[in-house]
Amino acid sequence: MPLDPRLLEILCCPACHGDLLERAEGLHCQGCGLLYPIEDGIPVMLIDSAKKVAL
Repeated sequence: MPLDPRLLEILCCPACHGDLLERAEGLHCQGCGLLYPIEDGIPVMLIDSAKKVAL
């Protein structure tokens, strides 16, 4: 289920404060390339839970 667009407007990457894009795998930071998982429809915005992916 997609996240509410209003939520995406206020969320940012906790590591670099970059903008986030919603992907099937989670929320992808456009700034540093971290991917934050979404579990049960809830974004897990913890740096320790994020994975580094290619920009």
